[in-house]
Amino acid sequence: MFKIIHQTVSLPEKPTRLFDMYMNPAIHAAFTGGRVVVSPEVNSQFLAFDGMIFGRTLSVTPRSQIIQSWRSKEWKSSDRDSTLILNFLPDGDGGIIELIHLNVAEGDFDDVNKGWQKYYWTPWREYLKKENREPRLRAA
Repeated sequence: MFKIIHQTVSLPEKPTRLFDMYMNPAIHAAFTGGRVVVSPEVNSQFLAFDGMIFGRTLSVTPRSQIIQSWRSKEWKSSDRDSTLILNFLPDGDGGIIELIHLNVAEGDFDDVNKGWQKYYWTPWREYLKKENREPRLRAA
């Protein structure tokens, strides 16, 4: 049986920039701590955490939605790929990321569910806090 994860996180940055940060391999790696391969091109390869998770970019609505096939090296070969949907929404001066993760392998559900907070939301928030404390040049 497969399960669904639904999470919403508010981060102190505009949703368009959050989208751009996720799609930029260097920045994505900077806040997650592992090598990342990601591209907005449909059917392009996606890797994160040095290949611990991987899949393909299935659909992109520029600066607002990303849909990827997704799986973990921890999953059995009989487990089918899951589908990750990320929606980037405005929230005052910041942004919201709505995550819908479909068909997560039951044997890894708890770890994946907790992992979004541990490996994405918390370090991303810390990255943004650090970035806001340090002067930087920022493209509009």
